[in-house]
Amino acid sequence: MIGLSINIWIVVPAPNMTLLPLSVAAPELSIWLLGFSLIGLASYGILLDRSVKVLKWVGICLSLINITISLSPLIQLSGTIDLANAAMTNTFGANYLEGLSPEIRSTFRSQPYTIRDALQGIDLSIPIRTQRNIQFAAPTGVPLTLNLYQPLAPGKYPAVIQIYGGAWRFGTPDSNEEFSRYLAARGYVVIAIDYRHAPKHHFPAQSIDIRTALDYIGAHALQWEVDPNRIALIGRSAGGHLATLTAYQPNALPFKAVVSYYAPVDLTAGYADPPVPDPIDSRQVLRDFLGGTPTDFPDLYRQASPYQQVDRKQIPSLLIYGGKDHLVEARFGKRLADKLQSFGTPTVYIKIPWADHAFDAVFNGTSNQIALYYTERFLAKTLEVMPIKS
Repeated sequence: MIGLSINIWIVVPAPNMTLLPLSVAAPELSIWLLGFSLIGLASYGILLDRSVKVLKWVGICLSLINITISLSPLIQLSGTIDLANAAMTNTFGANYLEGLSPEIRSTFRSQPYTIRDALQGIDLSIPIRTQRNIQFAAPTGVPLTLNLYQPLAPGKYPAVIQIYGGAWRFGTPDSNEEFSRYLAARGYVVIAIDYRHAPKHHFPAQSIDIRTALDYIGAHALQWEVDPNRIALIGRSAGGHLATLTAYQPNALPFKAVVSYYAPVDLTAGYADPPVPDPIDSRQVLRDFLGGTPTDFPDLYRQASPYQQVDRKQIPSLLIYGGKDHLVEARFGKRLADKLQSFGTPTVYIKIPWADHAFDAVFNGTSNQIALYYTERFLAKTLEVMPIKS
């Protein structure tokens, strides 16, 4: 029963925030849960004495149910990868990696998913340079900082500006540090930036802070070995919202690409049609962020919605969503992808059927392995990454 109480969250979305960590982690650790289920099956099949025959068969049935549920993400893996490959090749062409040097391609993940990484973890041992807590502003007395992650060797590198999630209410530039280290080891300067939080600070304070950070980065580009002509934005959840909103503005800086994981993109529609179940209370989150409802502030909701900003061709966009996500449903990301593509924007939309919100919190999990595989290829293609000079 203990195994089933964990395995069930592979397929069932969390009804509240207390159970959300289980709903996020269970699909990502399915290979481990499968192993435990197999051990349980063997235990019931071999170790139990005939005097507890009923208990034995109940245990065997529960183990078989656990095995079936644990296999669910792995069964869907091949089809998900096929669709993701098709999305990349439809956008960039079948031979989109040919222009990249063999040296760069050798740094990529060799497969979208490996059991070895799932069991041992993704290698983060390559040394990099790190600077933390660099203050770039203090609006309304709130100190805002950034973290800087650089390849070990001096040079001139493409940059990825990372914006953390947290429902616009919490988080720090330390969030997603494994990702920052991973990219920096592969030839990027990663700059993780801060912004003021709701509900004390309503939109557009967050967008103003992002722009302030971008100006600060521009002023320090030479010092930080950033190539100002090769910059991408990336964000998760609320950070993905701020990244796409920043990228799609009419007066946006000349970014080369934007990557968004499970981000809200149409805040008016999201308020009108929240998910069921709704573990985070989406409407309350939006009221905290914008100071009221769409009826109170219709123009502000439109101004804060990346979907509403798309009225022309935009920069290349990678959008990744979880099919089990009940904080930000994948259908909104698909609508954005369709709208971007209708204007001729190179857009890659990837849906991971079993993944919940914040799936990449399990860095070596099934979903994040897939996300990393395509993110690094997308960034290398759009930023024209060059080999690291030793």
